[in-house]
Amino acid sequence: MKYPLLMALAMALCTGTASAKVSKEEADKLKTTLTPVGAERAGNKDGSIPKWEGGLTKPPACYGGPGKRLCDPFPSDKPKFTITKANLDQHKSKLSDGQKALFAKFGETYKMNVYQTRRTGAFPQFVYDATYKNALEAELGAGGEAVVNAILGIPYPIAKSGQEVIWNHKLRYRGVGADRWNIQAAVTTGGDFNLVKIREQVKFPYDSRTATPADLNNVSIYFLQTVTSPPRLAGTITLVHETMDQVKEPRRAWQYNPGQRRLRRAPNVGYDNPGTGSDGLRTNDQFDMFNGATDRYTWKLIGKKEMYIPYNAYALHSDKLKYKDFVTKNHINPEHPRYELHRVWVVEANIKPGTTHIYQRRLFYVDEDTWQIALVDNYDSRGTLWRVQEGHHIQVYDGPREQLGAATALETVYDLISGRYLTLAMNNEEPETLERDYEISFFDPANVSKQATK
Repeated sequence: MKYPLLMALAMALCTGTASAKVSKEEADKLKTTLTPVGAERAGNKDGSIPKWEGGLTKPPACYGGPGKRLCDPFPSDKPKFTITKANLDQHKSKLSDGQKALFAKFGETYKMNVYQTRRTGAFPQFVYDATYKNALEAELGAGGEAVVNAILGIPYPIAKSGQEVIWNHKLRYRGVGADRWNIQAAVTTGGDFNLVKIREQVKFPYDSRTATPADLNNVSIYFLQTVTSPPRLAGTITLVHETMDQVKEPRRAWQYNPGQRRLRRAPNVGYDNPGTGSDGLRTNDQFDMFNGATDRYTWKLIGKKEMYIPYNAYALHSDKLKYKDFVTKNHINPEHPRYELHRVWVVEANIKPGTTHIYQRRLFYVDEDTWQIALVDNYDSRGTLWRVQEGHHIQVYDGPREQLGAATALETVYDLISGRYLTLAMNNEEPETLERDYEISFFDPANVSKQATK
């Protein structure tokens, strides 16, 4: 498959086992032609992608303050046009194969409303400062499975390999920690679903403003997930310590089963094992679009492409919507998503000989402004397109707390073979996500076990 490149890539597009830090001359582009995290500052030739002018850094007038729901900064925006099965040929060059497959399968009801492109991506200045330092010092180690000499900022803003792009997604700035609700719905072909309610408590030590790489104890993320409903799953707990060097030490994971009343090590929390409460519609490593080790694939950086991707999805994040308003038969209600034209990095992953995964090949489309994965096409062992992921992006603009960065208001996984789909990361009928600075001891297995058995 060929993709039109939007710029000449002065880089080796290869799998690589290590990546050198860039020169000061290259790093200085982060202050001129590139944004502070490595995107192109300039717009495109016809102006349909505007120049980046700092992103969305201040709350709009509709925002009620810290802890309140993030509201839509662009309430008067209307679709510029709508892509349907009838006019698909005019737009297919800017769509992924997965998106085109959704039109082919659900063309009578599926459509994409395309809006004005708003480059809202922004991070605090201290993230920009750290990103510049990382550009000069950070390297890939352990065959791409380790991040070396990076902290707080985007580790590889001038990316030269597919693994660097994926690490940028996994380590993008999300604040010091969060307490959030993640509501999932596995939707049947008839449109029925039951909600799985999950509380997630997270600490991002990599995003500390005072830590050094040596202070991290090889952990970039502490993650605690507790299922609260339905009753058959309630009380199930998953604890993860995500490592920076995944060859030196793989992901540490534990699970608590209420029936056994014990917290046990869980090496199966990763790769292609089924995700919690997903009814088998996603793998563990599809959570947050992609997470975990990359060692079962070879990674190729194909280049950049202009694409219509989910963006500024504040309408989907609204607490005026009930889950039943947009979790509908075959696909989410197409009246609510917002698509925009953006430049994305395209990364191809192919299964390594001698390893296994249910996805033989994966194509990732990563937003240049935020390093957040927007789309993924997943292929089975026969080379057939199987599952399509979309991450509906919002920019967190809570400026007073310097809580700037990208998040997903909704993730979807469409199974083209079964005709079912999964939604996750919803919280429309729950409290808004809160920034929390947890102590590391909160994520100690002994503490989690004690809390679980109370």
